[in-house]
Amino acid sequence: MSRLQPLWQGRDLQAPVAWRHGVPISGAQFLADAQRLAGRLPPSARVVNLCGDRYAFSVALAAAWSRGDVCLLPPNAMPQTLAQVARPGESLVALVDDPDFVPASGLAVELVDAPWAEAAPADMPLLEEQADAVCLMTSGSTGVPQPHTKAWGPLRANIAAGVERLAQCLGQADLSGLTVVASVPPQHSYGLESSVLLPLLGGAAFDSGRPFYPADIADALARVPRPRALVTTPFHLKTLLQSGVPLPATDLVLSATAPLSPQLAAQAEAAFGGALIEIYGCTEAGQVATRRTSQGDQWRTFGELRVWREEGAEGERFLVQGGHVIEPTPLADVLELQDDRHFRLLGRANDLIHVAGKRSSLAFLNFQLNRVPGVQDGCFWMPDEVVEGVVRPVAFVVAPELSTAEVIAGLRAVLEPAFVPRKVVHVDELPREATGKLTARTLREFALSQLALSRPSRA
Repeated sequence: MSRLQPLWQGRDLQAPVAWRHGVPISGAQFLADAQRLAGRLPPSARVVNLCGDRYAFSVALAAAWSRGDVCLLPPNAMPQTLAQVARPGESLVALVDDPDFVPASGLAVELVDAPWAEAAPADMPLLEEQADAVCLMTSGSTGVPQPHTKAWGPLRANIAAGVERLAQCLGQADLSGLTVVASVPPQHSYGLESSVLLPLLGGAAFDSGRPFYPADIADALARVPRPRALVTTPFHLKTLLQSGVPLPATDLVLSATAPLSPQLAAQAEAAFGGALIEIYGCTEAGQVATRRTSQGDQWRTFGELRVWREEGAEGERFLVQGGHVIEPTPLADVLELQDDRHFRLLGRANDLIHVAGKRSSLAFLNFQLNRVPGVQDGCFWMPDEVVEGVVRPVAFVVAPELSTAEVIAGLRAVLEPAFVPRKVVHVDELPREATGKLTARTLREFALSQLALSRPSRA
């Protein structure tokens, strides 16, 4: 039997739920804004949430939920992307916060210009536990992005487990008083869970912006009160720490989307003065585990989650179930299990590579490449062509101060000879998504175009 659950329980509605340009916005204002927006939406249209401002995004999310609707969260408004999340023949309304937004043909648009000047009393949204709440796109880092729908009950349980774990890290009973600043977009699974739902459902607050440049991130953190947290990625974090920008004390740093080196984690903790926690998960299962990287490489699952290995016709795979993961769900990675709640991460199941009889993973090679002093960003790619009977990896690097020989020397110190690249291509930047990820399709297109240029490597 379906059960209705309020969006919030036990939250002080006069306390900040968000900060915008240094000004607090109360929970009462948020509920009023969501209710007013819901009343402006076409009755039969499904909501596509394209807001970049985190407060406008959250109001749009709550407005859709208050109508009993699933909120569609595509990463962009391209027609082919919208076609993946929409049902045939249904009408969509795009909620945007950019008055200059140009919609695709036939797409209705509603501008979210909240907060409004006055906060009239509003009803608390009630959501059915079994009802679909959001439809996200998988990242595409292991193939073609696919739509994935999450029900409210499991989504809420996932956030509750995360709140409990992070409150323990802060030495608090809950997350009341915490303010979250994030450099990641809210339409991505990690951004949605850690920068929107974690504060919304966990009693914390969030900054409405999405700072990208180091100085902007530092300014955003300085504008909000302590305790405060930064939600970011390894790519953004490395850029921030290398910038030399003075960083305000930050009580908690969350990182996800790729493994973080213990050296960078320790550097971040020294710079911010707070704990750095990595989150492991995927769109299909949500947040699965955490680790404090400076203290070890072992991951611990959330709540009642359990992981195990299954042998099948196509080889081994690892699955997770329990808590917010109702059905056994495959993970895209190869794990080294300590028990059913603790594991080490070895790499993507589909990025294991074999060169000259040796086995490694692209994730491990990328990890080592980005640890080479002077490499600002870098990745390995496996081409299709066979040279001397072997397919050898190519390295693409953003390393303006290093020669090819210096990059290779750095890799020879940490890699088996078979995986040291014969070809290193210097580039100005890698085509990363806003989350810092490289999708499989984009990386392939980028690699082929760069190799076609036949740019000679720096000697």
